[in-house]
Amino acid sequence: MSVACCLSSIFFFSACENSEEAIQEWTGTKVLVEEAHNINTLFSQGGRMRARLTAPLMLRYSTDTVYVEFPKSLHVDFYDSTGKKESELDALYGKYFETTNRVYLRDSVVVANVQGDTLRSPDLWWNQATGKFYTDKVVRIKTSDKTVNGGRGLEADQDLSNTYIFEPKGVIAAPPGM
Repeated sequence: MSVACCLSSIFFFSACENSEEAIQEWTGTKVLVEEAHNINTLFSQGGRMRARLTAPLMLRYSTDTVYVEFPKSLHVDFYDSTGKKESELDALYGKYFETTNRVYLRDSVVVANVQGDTLRSPDLWWNQATGKFYTDKVVRIKTSDKTVNGGRGLEADQDLSNTYIFEPKGVIAAPPGM
């Protein structure tokens, strides 16, 4: 009887062996991805509409850091506290980090306000909490009274009313008498 018991134990333990791939599949970290098409989203703050985002594709990743990716371009209209459009943004790629309320934008980033002032940069960050854009890359700003080409590094309000270029280079028109 003990020989039969011993043989059945060996058979039982050898039958329960799993491959390393199977173990990894059961215990490994899974990344959940939600996909949505033709996005049209309104963002509000304090009961007032602050922005409207449109994009052809949105992917939301649930990992240790939850983020939303816009891999095929995005467009955002920004609104002031009275609901009037103050500026707009276009980029070929965007990534929104939900826990920090920051957005990374890259590839042909253009921000323009209603006065026609335009900011161009290869990449740009937007802080949703402060409503500010910033980058350490080369920027180009064009306004009705001045053009700055090749400046490096920037911090600006989302309506481009206050812009600070860390290393300005280019042509800047000065008022008469300076």
